[in-house]
Amino acid sequence: MPLANSIMLKRKKNFIKIVVTVLALFSAPVLFAQDNSPYSQYGLGDVVPNTNIVTRGMGGISAGYSDFLSINFNNPASYSAFLTILEPRTGKPVSGRVLLDVGLNIENRTLRSPNQVAKFSSSNALFSYVQVGIPLRKNWGLSFGLKPLSRISYKIQQSTRTAIDSVLTENNGEGGSYLPSIGTGFRVGDLSIGANIGYLFGRRENNVKVGFANDSVTYYNGGRTTSSSFGDLFFNAGAQYKIDLSKKTLVRLGVSGNLKQSLKGTQDFKEQTFISDGNGTEVQLDSVSERKNVSGEVIYPASATFGFVLEHGQEPGEQSWLLGADFVYNKWEDYRFFGATDRVKNNWQIRAGGQYRPKPARAYLSNVAYRAGFSTGADYITAGGNLPAWSASAGFGLPIANYNRLSPNQYSIINLSFEYNQRGNDKNPLKENVFRISVGLSFSDLWFTKRKYD
Repeated sequence: MPLANSIMLKRKKNFIKIVVTVLALFSAPVLFAQDNSPYSQYGLGDVVPNTNIVTRGMGGISAGYSDFLSINFNNPASYSAFLTILEPRTGKPVSGRVLLDVGLNIENRTLRSPNQVAKFSSSNALFSYVQVGIPLRKNWGLSFGLKPLSRISYKIQQSTRTAIDSVLTENNGEGGSYLPSIGTGFRVGDLSIGANIGYLFGRRENNVKVGFANDSVTYYNGGRTTSSSFGDLFFNAGAQYKIDLSKKTLVRLGVSGNLKQSLKGTQDFKEQTFISDGNGTEVQLDSVSERKNVSGEVIYPASATFGFVLEHGQEPGEQSWLLGADFVYNKWEDYRFFGATDRVKNNWQIRAGGQYRPKPARAYLSNVAYRAGFSTGADYITAGGNLPAWSASAGFGLPIANYNRLSPNQYSIINLSFEYNQRGNDKNPLKENVFRISVGLSFSDLWFTKRKYD
């Protein structure tokens, strides 16, 4: 008995060490970056991929997806699928499979104007999410974690000529929004429902600088900085309904989303004059005006996702496949940033994809999950006209062999997805292409095991 307790304690300590290490690695939202996305100056910025890496390889479907080896945090109703093992005679829970899922994005972004040879490219490694899933009882699970929602990173310079001088204007900004949350989902019969509660917070800093270039006269440069921060409680919910079509085939209908919500915030304003010392260092001369802690609010729009998943083959050791599709609608016309509207509009997106698992065998490739998908729709930004958007993706689920004899029930997967995204076309002043590689690490093990000795 002491040996069993020692093994369980060691496993739990190892799991906790992994969680702490992952949180430390991803405490900084950007691991390395040299980015410039002009469209991110509008709305809340560039909306980052909002699904886990498993479904990202399938076009981003999420409404009807449910799996006990991954965490579908887009629809909390799926938490009811976390695996709980029951004692055969009594039906009481004897153990549960706890999940740790973390993700990282590696992106290459290319900006190009129509009919222009010149282009701008940048590469980044960005934190995607960290999530923990815990089965509480049969058909009842809990999940908590952290994920980014949007990112702001742009720097735009423009030179114009007046009657006597050249004027250089620079606009730059940075920031983003994030959502730590906790949620639960449970199933009654064929119906699963769930909800998340979190704290949506973010910041945004905008700088505008204007300078004059003259060979004989020295001008003071002018600048204006607006720093905004916001945050408040945030809720979303979802439901899934399973319909058995045959002994091995089912369809799962799903819906998830959130209502329009108000986030409290404050802004700081500063206008100043400055000069450059010639080495790129700015020296402030005078603060023309300054205001701090101006209260306001950010209106985050309502969103809804409807979809289904058709699955065949659920038993271990057999061939399986699934196909799914989602329709996503976001009501961005309700968006307000401290009372101001922006160049945004309501947008929609269709996502579709699937997964295939061969019948497991000794060959490693027969144990890999193969995924593919696509999406099409319109971006929510309207700067430069309507921005058509589409993407294509492929992914793999690569199991990792377990050589730990003390923890024979550990199961680990590396999930990979490869995405190509395009925003805008030759009718827009700027076309943006993003190639993204996403890497997800999913660790799981049986916890809460009740051991008996004869």
